[in-house]
Amino acid sequence: MTQKKVLVTGAMGQIGSELTGELRRRYGSENVIATDIRKPGGILEESGPCDVLDVTDRSAVFSMLESYGINTVYHMAAILSATGEKHPALCWNVNMNGSINIMDAAVELGLGTVMIPSSIAAFGPETPRFNTPQETILRPRTMYGVTKVCGELLGDYYVKRFGADIRGVRYPGIISSETLPGGGTTDYAVDIFYKAVEKGSYTCFVKKDTKLPMMYMPDCIKATIDLAEADRSSLVHSCEYNLAALSFTAGELAAEIKKHIPGFEVTYEPDFRQAIADTWPATIDDSAARTEWGWKPEWNLENMTTDMLEKLRAKN
Repeated sequence: MTQKKVLVTGAMGQIGSELTGELRRRYGSENVIATDIRKPGGILEESGPCDVLDVTDRSAVFSMLESYGINTVYHMAAILSATGEKHPALCWNVNMNGSINIMDAAVELGLGTVMIPSSIAAFGPETPRFNTPQETILRPRTMYGVTKVCGELLGDYYVKRFGADIRGVRYPGIISSETLPGGGTTDYAVDIFYKAVEKGSYTCFVKKDTKLPMMYMPDCIKATIDLAEADRSSLVHSCEYNLAALSFTAGELAAEIKKHIPGFEVTYEPDFRQAIADTWPATIDDSAARTEWGWKPEWNLENMTTDMLEKLRAKN
């Protein structure tokens, strides 16, 4: 069996940083290269090889993949939704041209599995909001969402046209105790925990009754690697699997935190991110992922809240 030689782009991001750690535990630190637009530092640098990579630089992408002998890529580099609305041209350049460079390399260099995640941002106001189907209307209203839809379609094209092994999931909002929010619309569900522990109060940028799909980071990492390691012959959809774990309103999350911090106070002051959230689903049908590669979440609102607060309190 060929030794896995893995490259992670966007390794300093919310998902990339923790994904890199788990990949190094599985495949050996020396076999997982962490890259980002700036050289990763801290625990990423201490635990294994790191390098600088601008994914929009085609020659740099090809050169790095060849020089390290990479056969598996987790392409996590992206400009997220809220940041993408402030800088739409940058969002397009990084998310689309970066992904095309990775896909072309997969074909021309004969790489193995390439993970290029999508997101619930691929959906739009015409998409059914509850129990959103695997195959449905994709008409996003953000540049980030537009790039995610294009990425899904291109990934499917490269699979069918060139035989590339490109896979992806539509991430819901991701909640983590290890990395700070990174410019996404679902970031309130992360920031609220930090503010609860640090200040005992939080001003939420979406309305109390805003309901969105979410996922705790351990489930996110598990799903990402499980799909990458799944038997290719069992995969029908490949590049755009719906992925679900939790769905709750901002008010329900605040109430769960109050069980642990009774004096916690939340006020609601919706900003431009509310309009983005209103175009996204409330609940997701992920039966294709469950059927085709055995996806099953392990965390619910109660045990996630307990674990998040314990980890954040331990840091303070």
